[in-house]
Amino acid sequence: MENSASDTDPIPRISEKVCFDANLELMLAIFLPQVEGTIAATALISITNDLRGFNESSWIITAYMLTYTCFLIISAKLSDIFGRKSLLLVSVGLFVIFSAACAGAQSMTQLIILRAFQGIGASGTYALVTVILFELVPSEKYASYTSILAAILGTSLVIGPILGGIICNFTTWRWIFIINVILGAITIVLLSLALPKNYPHHHLPESMYKPKTLSESFSRQQFGRVDFIGTGLLLCAAILLIVALEETGIDYKWNSGFIIAVLTISIISWISFFAWSWRITSWDGTREPIFPWRFLTSRTCAGLFIIVFLTGMPLTVALVQLPLRFQVVNGLSQLNAGVRLLPFLAFTHVGSMVTAGVEGKFKVPPLYMFIAASCLQIAAFTLLSFSPTDSHINHAQYGYQAMAAIAIGSSLASLTVMAPFMVEERDKSVAMAAVLQFRTMGGAIGLAIVTTVMNRYIKTHLSEILTPNQVHEILRSTESLALLPPSALRPVTETFARGFNLQMRILIGTSVAQIPFSMLVWRKKQIVV
Repeated sequence: MENSASDTDPIPRISEKVCFDANLELMLAIFLPQVEGTIAATALISITNDLRGFNESSWIITAYMLTYTCFLIISAKLSDIFGRKSLLLVSVGLFVIFSAACAGAQSMTQLIILRAFQGIGASGTYALVTVILFELVPSEKYASYTSILAAILGTSLVIGPILGGIICNFTTWRWIFIINVILGAITIVLLSLALPKNYPHHHLPESMYKPKTLSESFSRQQFGRVDFIGTGLLLCAAILLIVALEETGIDYKWNSGFIIAVLTISIISWISFFAWSWRITSWDGTREPIFPWRFLTSRTCAGLFIIVFLTGMPLTVALVQLPLRFQVVNGLSQLNAGVRLLPFLAFTHVGSMVTAGVEGKFKVPPLYMFIAASCLQIAAFTLLSFSPTDSHINHAQYGYQAMAAIAIGSSLASLTVMAPFMVEERDKSVAMAAVLQFRTMGGAIGLAIVTTVMNRYIKTHLSEILTPNQVHEILRSTESLALLPPSALRPVTETFARGFNLQMRILIGTSVAQIPFSMLVWRKKQIVV
């Protein structure tokens, strides 16, 4: 078991110039799927008003996150089999193709389906860039590269909402996808030139590693190593769980036959997935488990994945719901809502960079930083849960957002840098992808939960002051608010505000839960980087 940065090193280094060039292209590649999420979140109102489906708005984000989440580990495993460089280029290519398709979507159903396929490409891009970055540098530089990675992600978070607001204010929302096509095509060309041929086996002489032909790379023997059953079970379990959470509160009740059936199949799929992981891990065969059972038998690994899951919830919920609050409750445009989100986005980046720097320079164990960050999260979301319910914006809200952002950024940086030292060498790429997968899965499930709770709250309380048809139209498109008389508009927006505050109270619970679960990661000799 790994304890410090000096204990292990990744594959042999490439030259500094090649490494520098490769890093630039990798950072551009990881920038695209990250900025996509925040642009889409800011543009939700324009998209749903154009395609008529506010009550399905979270699915635009959730569909993307579902496939983004579920293909992180499989992308890392496939790159072990078919090569990092080739899988990365394929992933960016998929992202570009389905971004173009999203730009041409004519209905909410089309857009949601295409966003799911776009998420597959984004997933592979994010997972493989992260794995390659940690392979390119020695382990004593992990903290520094975590800071650099945080800087890129933080920049994408800041630029995304502003760019989304500008696009929606001055042109059609479809340009948020067209931009991906242009930048993605450039990225494919640059990556194909920057990464060495046969990476990560480029350092081996031909006598030790003979490059495979196309037919050899995609032979039956190679595909036999892929855990398709485990992947299918994981996809089924996660997707059905999110479907049940999303549909409850709008079209179905918890005790409806549809919801019960979907949840039952999801639970069976989860049980089957973990049982299959145990079976295939102990099986002396060529097939490699998508999620090794040894991850779950390790107390520290299991604890890491749980707290990563819990940390993903507040990040995603805040990114999606804060701009919606500014638009619906405070009456701001999409551009202004994106600007108001800047404190959260900027300080997420600051929290990650400062934490990685402190852990690297002063050798503070990442676990200690994580526990402190969890306490700060609790305080921040408690304050946000008491935000005013009128249209006035209390300037203190920006400070509370900054507190929450610093805490979340610090948590994510600490967890990311811990992962490589908790697993065996053979599991490092999958472990890194698993951290990303559990974080995004937590975000998807967290978003589904708070959206369901808020939709039920709004539907229940608006039914007391509006007709069923008015409630239905408001849930479909917030443009319907403009049709309400002034006497009815204020209580409606106040109801929305209380619903958003309720979401923040849910995040208090997830932040509190992080602390006891972090004790699972505790060890006598703490990890330092």
